[in-house]
Amino acid sequence: MNTAGHSEATAPRGLELTPFRGLRYDPDRVGSLAAVTSPPYDVVVRPDGLHHLQSADPHNIVRLILPQAGTPSAGNEQAADTLRRWLDEGVLTTDPEPGLYIYEQSDGNGMLQRGIIGALRVSEPSEGVVLPHEDVMPPIIADRAALMRATSANLEPLLLTYRGNGSASDVVERTAERPPLLSTTTEDGFHHRLWSVTDPAEVNLVQSDLSRRQALIADGHHRWATYLRLRAEHPSPSPWDYGLVLLVDTVRYPLRVRAIHRLLHGLPVADALASLDGLFRVRHFDVSLPEALEVLADAACTGNAFLLAGDGAFHLIDRPDPDLLTRTVPADRPFAWQTLDATVLHAALLEHVWHIPEDSSAHIAYIHDAAATVEKAERNGGTAVLLHPVREEVVLDLAREGVTMPRKSTSFGPKPASGLVLRALDL
Repeated sequence: MNTAGHSEATAPRGLELTPFRGLRYDPDRVGSLAAVTSPPYDVVVRPDGLHHLQSADPHNIVRLILPQAGTPSAGNEQAADTLRRWLDEGVLTTDPEPGLYIYEQSDGNGMLQRGIIGALRVSEPSEGVVLPHEDVMPPIIADRAALMRATSANLEPLLLTYRGNGSASDVVERTAERPPLLSTTTEDGFHHRLWSVTDPAEVNLVQSDLSRRQALIADGHHRWATYLRLRAEHPSPSPWDYGLVLLVDTVRYPLRVRAIHRLLHGLPVADALASLDGLFRVRHFDVSLPEALEVLADAACTGNAFLLAGDGAFHLIDRPDPDLLTRTVPADRPFAWQTLDATVLHAALLEHVWHIPEDSSAHIAYIHDAAATVEKAERNGGTAVLLHPVREEVVLDLAREGVTMPRKSTSFGPKPASGLVLRALDL
């Protein structure tokens, strides 16, 4: 199927985005709107991340998206109880009428991103409407599904991109000229603004435009897979036919693509390096992290390359043995997939050299921040594997072919802050 550039012409149907009555914090009931927000659930990577967010405000959204209790089921029930209590107390209030929400992020240094938050009809990848580009891990889907069942809510939007430059984006721009519903600046320096679009004519313009579009999942593959699972559990029609998303038109607002790094628990750097003899070229660098990442970027221009860290230094490994790749990398996928760093890492290094199962949290963690990955490796005696970002056009080309990349291959951003608007499925 030709889906070049999210081509709309060949899609049997396009994106179906519907208004909803958003749940939002009452600013008079919390310390500040910034203090109740959080990064997405899978990006809370600081060693004290949970504690820091929980202590920022007793109503921080992390108490819902990452509940802490003795067992996962207890945590999910705790989140459901917390959500009900906040609704009863008026900490969270329901907007009076359904709307689409325009969301803006900026950093004061030229970065500006705007998109539309709404409830999107869930579709299978085979329908060619929402295109995934990464594999997913069943345990994470089960975890997110249990939380959504317990709370009967979409607690944070996932991030989708589309190629538009049409009337929907025009509505976004016009709306951003009005006074926002909320405006706040989070501790990372990002400014956030939110508007609602409730006028039927403007909603119709957005829906009509998007009905001819396709989207790429930029961030949130596990949550999209969770939406699919929960939709299958509920007879249609139901609110579970839809899931909360942020749609960004990358013609107007191109996203940044960053790498997701790996932390290998229980594998000391010395052991990781010793097992590479004859399989990769290994060079050692006693430099700062930014300098090491520059070395990695240079090496990645000519082939597969990784940085290993955790022992106080950085070790560049590159030039993999061709025979190793022939033995370990599946040959039934496009060449662009075979040569991905994540493919080589998972197929050759993790599975065949280091014998580390990729789907076990006891053996491997996926971390978005390079410094946090190195810090945890040095503290716990493991190995940090730092990757170079995949080029966006490679991601798009593979998605067009219906080929998924290895899990956690990319990090698109900026990601939407959690806690600005929620969707309850029983309203």
